[in-house]
Amino acid sequence: MTACWEARPNDMASSHSSSPVPRPSSGGRDGIYHKERDPSPPRYRHIRSLPDVCPKEPTGEGQGLCNGPSVVAEHDRWTVYSSKVNLPAALNDPRLAKRESDFFTKTWGLDFTETEVMPSFCLPNITKEHFGPYLQEMTQRERIHERCKTICPNKDDVDAVSSITTNQDKSRTELEQVPKIFMKPDFALEDPATFNMVLPWSHFNNAGGKSSRDVASSKLLQEKLSHYLDVVEVSIARQISLRSEAFFHAMSSQHELQDQLQETQHAVAVLRGRTAAMDQVMCQGPLQALCTALTRNNCVKLHNKLKLMAAVHQTQPTVQLLLSTSEFVGALELIATTKEVLQQELQGIHSFRHLGSQLCELEKLIDKMMVEDFSMYAHSDLNRSLRDEPQVLEKERLESLVFGLLRQRKLDFLDIYSDEMIVAAKAIVSQCVADSVVQIEEIDAEVVVKLADQMRLMTFPQWFDLLKNVFESFLFFLQRIKATMNVIRNVVLEVLDSNQKTRLLEDSCSEPSGQEASQVPSLLQGEAELAYLTHEGLFISDALNDAQQKQQEQKQQRVVPAAQDQSSAAGFRSQQGRVETASSDSGATEMSASREQSFMPGENMMPTDFELNLVINNLQELMYTASDISHDRCVKVLTARAKDGSLERLTSAEFVCLSQAVEGFVRDTEELCGRRSVSLRGALQSQANRFVHRFHEERKTKLSLLLDNERWKQAEVPAEFQDLVNSIANGRISLPERKIPGPNDRKPTEFLLVNGQKYAVVGTVLLLIRIFLEYCQCVNDIPSISTDMLTRLADLLKHFNSRSCQLVLGAGALQIVGLKTITTKNLALASRCLQLVVHYIPIIRAHFETKLQPKQFSVLRHFDHITKDYNDHIAEISAKLVAIMDSLFEKVLSKYEVKAPMPSACFRNICKQMAKMHEAIYELLPEEQTQMLFLRINASFKMHLKRQLARLGVINDGGPQHGLVVVDVAFYTENIQGLKSLERLDLNMVEVWEQKR
Repeated sequence: MTACWEARPNDMASSHSSSPVPRPSSGGRDGIYHKERDPSPPRYRHIRSLPDVCPKEPTGEGQGLCNGPSVVAEHDRWTVYSSKVNLPAALNDPRLAKRESDFFTKTWGLDFTETEVMPSFCLPNITKEHFGPYLQEMTQRERIHERCKTICPNKDDVDAVSSITTNQDKSRTELEQVPKIFMKPDFALEDPATFNMVLPWSHFNNAGGKSSRDVASSKLLQEKLSHYLDVVEVSIARQISLRSEAFFHAMSSQHELQDQLQETQHAVAVLRGRTAAMDQVMCQGPLQALCTALTRNNCVKLHNKLKLMAAVHQTQPTVQLLLSTSEFVGALELIATTKEVLQQELQGIHSFRHLGSQLCELEKLIDKMMVEDFSMYAHSDLNRSLRDEPQVLEKERLESLVFGLLRQRKLDFLDIYSDEMIVAAKAIVSQCVADSVVQIEEIDAEVVVKLADQMRLMTFPQWFDLLKNVFESFLFFLQRIKATMNVIRNVVLEVLDSNQKTRLLEDSCSEPSGQEASQVPSLLQGEAELAYLTHEGLFISDALNDAQQKQQEQKQQRVVPAAQDQSSAAGFRSQQGRVETASSDSGATEMSASREQSFMPGENMMPTDFELNLVINNLQELMYTASDISHDRCVKVLTARAKDGSLERLTSAEFVCLSQAVEGFVRDTEELCGRRSVSLRGALQSQANRFVHRFHEERKTKLSLLLDNERWKQAEVPAEFQDLVNSIANGRISLPERKIPGPNDRKPTEFLLVNGQKYAVVGTVLLLIRIFLEYCQCVNDIPSISTDMLTRLADLLKHFNSRSCQLVLGAGALQIVGLKTITTKNLALASRCLQLVVHYIPIIRAHFETKLQPKQFSVLRHFDHITKDYNDHIAEISAKLVAIMDSLFEKVLSKYEVKAPMPSACFRNICKQMAKMHEAIYELLPEEQTQMLFLRINASFKMHLKRQLARLGVINDGGPQHGLVVVDVAFYTENIQGLKSLERLDLNMVEVWEQKR
């Protein structure tokens, strides 16, 4: 078969414009032409032998077109090309609906029969063992292949897609070989240009007869055109083979459809004839009567429409009459009703074509009038006298304005009130300052024009009275605003309640009652025939629905004019009543009644519940804004006074009065407005910080001056300071009232008694106690400055500690005060003063802890650091006292010699110096501290004595030198234990001896 397909390769050669016959070398069906079968037994020939499929092009040697058999010449003769193995003819059968999946039937057709193949005697018998080595070698590859199966694409799918694509590409490639001129819709061979392009006669010899070259060219041209024809026919045949079944089915369906149309045409003609007869006999007369009734109904509708037009025509004069009396709500409701009638009942009326736009312009004018009227009301309400007039001005007018603004959804009217509040607040401050300046003769208002300058010229009592007057005025101002806001809130709540009632009424009316349900059948029975006959639709339900809608329109036509007349009459009556009646109560009653009447029809124009709740929230926000504005203006008064630093120079009592007044005003506004404003408190806090800074700097400077002039001598304690200490011990951390000195006053004492313990102090420490009590008193009066005051007090205590250290331990007092030397008494007195301060630090800490918030307790750590610094300072003083005696021992004992007379002069000198030190510190330090100090001094003495004895070679051997040293040590021990408070002191002098070697 392969030989059959590939026979005569030289005959398959083509020119530059032809293509070879496709060969199924890959087993596919591309390029195969499908021929229809004849009724006779099919004959399959090789495609190369069919000139109508793919003719052969002539060669240049003038050979025949084809050496194979011809279909025309040898139609009935059986040849080798008619055998069953003609695979293209078998596979191109257009009647085969489906290709079988079997390999042989798929490739060779359905007529292929499987036959038994005899085994070849030349081939050996192959068993499974022959494939053993191969299977072992391919096992690993098979595993890898199985793992890759899931991620690799299916080759059959790829081949199928590739096969379809290849078939389409080959078919498209074959058609592209045909010149485009044959594909043009306007192709006409009689056109000379077209004819010359198809048959290029220039290739032929025009001079003489036909030569062999011309014959070959003509044959070549003929073969090329035949090839184009075959390509097109193959493509057409392929398309026909794909659509043949659908084409024949469509032709058969066309004939059936024509028969059905003829039958339908005949039935329609019969039906039309019968309908015309029925219309002539039964319908013409009754229809004429019904048309007359319909004409009468139309006339009635026209009459009602004319009456409605007359009522609408009176809208503009009525609206103007209502506006002349500021009846904004009634005018707006009348305009809304008229616009609704124009849109529903009178739509398309030519005479009213401009009335809608006129009503819209009139509504906009009413909006502007209401906004201006509300602005005028707010201005007059906020700028009138604060004390003599009622809190709410013209309550009925305010309610009417708010109803109108809500009706028009002008929900930003509160912004107008807010702007007026700002202007009024400024005017309040100016008026209060002007009233105060008039009463002060020292200030000339014509010379000093600015309010801030006028306030700075006042004394503190005058300015403080002005500030309290401003506070009082703003409280009246906020009370008036709150009363006005309550009126507006009541109106909004009334509208909100009315909306809810109307919604409930609509919900209850949405369910039809029994009477209305019973009226529906009467409508259907009474007007069913008229509705059906006059309706132009196809269904009786549509006709009945239209009849119901027309009946509802007639009811609205009867109701709307009556309501319009009633509203107009009510407007006129209320207007006449307000003109004739002078009583405000009757006018208010009529206004509220008209508002209720006009409010209900326009419910759909009112704001939603969400918007009304938003207005209520804005009212509360407006109160907050009023509070903030009042506080901001008070801050201006405060900062204007503090600009030159006068508030910083206040005394503690004056600043406490100022702080209490501000706190009282803030508390009152918070109760009135419901929110805490922080601007005034912040300004007071800023001034408090400046006050604290000045307060601290003054006392720090005072303490520095006291320390610089302190001679570090024990001072007498006045009774006033003893009482101050006693009050602290009783739990009162504040300054007592100053007593007037009298003849019965107690005399000063030498020591300060604190919880039964004596403290010898200097005068600076007494004043320091009073100073930190002043800090505590400020915290009691102004709790907001507790944190700042604590840090300043900590700084003051640190300053006292560091400065006293510089003056005493650092010997700074020698240059500043002019002391000759820093004695042990000075050191002991400084240590005792520091101990007194350390005693009061926990008390101060506990007091500040009660004034701080829990989150501020971290600042209390400053007291822990200060206590540690003071204790370190005290320890350094003790070490200094020991160091003084240590240097004395080193100097004296270095000259000590063990010889008579005894006691030696060295030990006499040491005992004398220790007696002097004891005399200096005994009355200053407590007994326990004195004993501890002398124990440390004794340890130093033993160390130096032991070192000197070792240098001299004196040991505990009972010799003469040992006896002399024992006498000196006994003399030293007797003198030390003979001092007060040192009788029981264990000196342990045995440690000075070196043991016997």
